Amino acid sequence: MRQADIDISIVVPVYAEEASILPFLQRTEAVLEKMRVRYEIVFSLDPSPDRTEEVISREMDRNPRIKLITYSRRFGQPAATLGGILHCLGRYCVVIDVDLQDPPETIEPMYAKLAEGYEVVYAVRRSRAGETLIKRLIAHWGYLAINRLSEVRIPRNAGDFRIMTRRVIEQLRMMPESHGFLRGLVAHIGFRQASVDYDRDERFSGQGKYNRLTGSVKIGLNGIISFSSRPLQLMSVAGFILAGFSFLLGAWYALQHFIGVPLTAGLSTTVLVVTFFSGVQLLSLGLMGEYIGRIYDEVKRRPMYIVDKKLNFGPEAGSDETVT
Repeated sequence: MRQADIDISIVVPVYAEEASILPFLQRTEAVLEKMRVRYEIVFSLDPSPDRTEEVISREMDRNPRIKLITYSRRFGQPAATLGGILHCLGRYCVVIDVDLQDPPETIEPMYAKLAEGYEVVYAVRRSRAGETLIKRLIAHWGYLAINRLSEVRIPRNAGDFRIMTRRVIEQLRMMPESHGFLRGLVAHIGFRQASVDYDRDERFSGQGKYNRLTGSVKIGLNGIISFSSRPLQLMSVAGFILAGFSFLLGAWYALQHFIGVPLTAGLSTTVLVVTFFSGVQLLSLGLMGEYIGRIYDEVKRRPMYIVDKKLNFGPEAGSDETVT
């Protein structure tokens, strides 16, 4: 099927989700048939230890509009998501998870919103069923920090669930970054963007494949470091303030000496000052290390992912051994 023959591509990053494939397809195909659009469903699969690939392959025999991309190893969800986007053929592309937390029924109002002239319509979570208080607090403060520090505004409570035009997809193709933070990249691209509210459901089956605590923190740090150098500027300001504080403290000790006032007990003060400044120095070095590591990754120019197989794309889509 050629690009001109497809209205909507549904890109689904997948890893170890064999129990979710069939329920996801049942709901998603029903929505797309109701919308009366020509579609493809592209599963972007990191090699999984379960039967996920086998289940998808069976469904491809049933419905030729279901397609599969597999990678040479597990590159992670951000890479799999961008890999699916850059290989899809539709005029519009929807990114959605397979676990049914993001209801496929929301695709219809998102698609309708595009008719108002928007290039991107992203889904904003009105509620977060099944998420712990800690997870919600991390998400809240994470979005707040990103938007305060970042040079682009990333919509709060919006994940990767969105629909984009081909124009946006081609702009993403021109951003070969090693750490693909999709919601930040799309915000950086700009154009007219709008939102649709929805209620996020609990996972249909199993558990998420990333740590509920550190996974959210890593996503937040990725957003801040990828789209802002302001933390480095804040470290410079903090260094200036702390240096001034150190100077004033030294001046206070000197004044005490010259006017004959008994010196403030030094041991506890010394320990406090040394540990405080050591902590600030280690924090600053760690922050610099994050930026230097990111520069190192970009300079190497290694591909974000390596495609092993592309199935059901047809000969016009290129070789099944594509390296991107």
